Amino acid sequence: MLDRKKVLEKLKDAKPWDMVVIGGGATGLGIAVDAAHRGYRVVLLEKNDFAKGTSSKSTKLVHGGVRYLAQGNFKLVVEALRERGFLLKNAPHLTKVQYFVIPVYSRFYQWFYGLGLLLYELLAGKLSLGKTKILGKQATLDRLPGIRQKGLKGGILYADGQFDDARMAITLALTATTQGALVINYFPVTKLLKNDGKIVGVEGRDELTGDHYAIPTRVVINATGVFADRVLSMDQPNTTPLVMPSQGVHLVVHESVFPARDALMIPKTKDGRVLFAVPWQDAVVIGTTDTRLDQITDEPAALEKEIQFILDQFNRYREKPIGRSDIQSVFAGLRPLVYTAGLANTAKASRDHTILQSDSGLISIVGGKWTTYRKMAQDVVDLAAQKFGLPAVKCRTKHLKLHGTSKNSLLEQLITENPHLAKRIHPDYPYTEAEVVWAVRYEMALHIEDILARRSRLLVINARAALAAAPRVAALMARELENGQQWEQQQLEAFHQLAKTWLAA
Repeated sequence: MLDRKKVLEKLKDAKPWDMVVIGGGATGLGIAVDAAHRGYRVVLLEKNDFAKGTSSKSTKLVHGGVRYLAQGNFKLVVEALRERGFLLKNAPHLTKVQYFVIPVYSRFYQWFYGLGLLLYELLAGKLSLGKTKILGKQATLDRLPGIRQKGLKGGILYADGQFDDARMAITLALTATTQGALVINYFPVTKLLKNDGKIVGVEGRDELTGDHYAIPTRVVINATGVFADRVLSMDQPNTTPLVMPSQGVHLVVHESVFPARDALMIPKTKDGRVLFAVPWQDAVVIGTTDTRLDQITDEPAALEKEIQFILDQFNRYREKPIGRSDIQSVFAGLRPLVYTAGLANTAKASRDHTILQSDSGLISIVGGKWTTYRKMAQDVVDLAAQKFGLPAVKCRTKHLKLHGTSKNSLLEQLITENPHLAKRIHPDYPYTEAEVVWAVRYEMALHIEDILARRSRLLVINARAALAAAPRVAALMARELENGQQWEQQQLEAFHQLAKTWLAA
């Protein structure tokens, strides 16, 4: 379990750690799991909550990247398909096989996309998730109710993976902990400590108390995603940018808007991307966009043009268009794409990951995607071990089962001991008061947002429902954290301001 008090006590240890990882998203957490599993002494520090940024705002897919085939990036596709297979096997409680259908309105494209997806299946080899099939018109309509019928020739059915991204991040944090790592949230790194120009540690601050900690280490890993350049500037001011941020927006609608078991894949939008409409947790996630940004923040917000773009592209394939009133939530995430000089359209930017080491010894990783988090972690830890003389231990995470099999029974025990906690925090959704208490006690949830956006996914599914549930969540958290009414009010005001940015109208 994630125990903040124990972590803070152990951080006082003056013995140098083998590795300090900055960043608690998919990449950083994956690195912590890998390194700890090899027996290294590891600390992971996250300035906000685990997966608060990019890693909780994906399309919820574990996929090889169909569109990368068209770009000719076979290496990335093969790697991602292999990693997709490992992830589905190692986290069966958080992943599943999801079938997708591409509706086609010309015979040429039916065979064009059909052959491409057959290749996609073949590249997965023994880790393939299902057969690709050419569908007739009626079979396509049966699988995608409500799509535009005029001109429809048929479709292509293929299989990919789906998961809960934020829940996966918490699972990685718990897995890292069981392997011996220390992980902590709301603990920003404020300074890189150096001796003769070489990094020998970091200084961090506990956001709850304001206390500062000096943490000695042999190597520091910068796994902060879109904020990687900020850590680089701590090391070397005025350094060349490593990251080219891109914003991706998703709309979430009720499942009745698109009542299909299969997901819709639109193979080409006006900006050259693919667009998905994916059934997920009694809702449908539609996205995404690819908008280059010059300024980044902890709370990215969808642009009006992005919302309208998704509606326009989705409605091209609909018999009955949807509008803004159908949107239950809208969320924006930032991609840490590797900087490419002269590239105007980030949709064409590489999704490969890049690892760099500075003269001071700082190792930074940017790029990549959720599906390949394990391989990215392997590459980083391999490099760190080689460069800093750590004991030579091979990566063993390909078949490492992730944490989570015991949670349900322990949660049931909590409800048995406290039957009143079986009550839902919102009548229309399954999340219970027991889950709130559990998240505070054992998963380092410290703010209302942590509960409603990431430990549960209510804010993602329905922002108005999350606002309605917030007062009860605040009361439960205040009792567990031993905070007063003033804390509750501050939390509610902060969450209200956040949730407003998740509303489309």
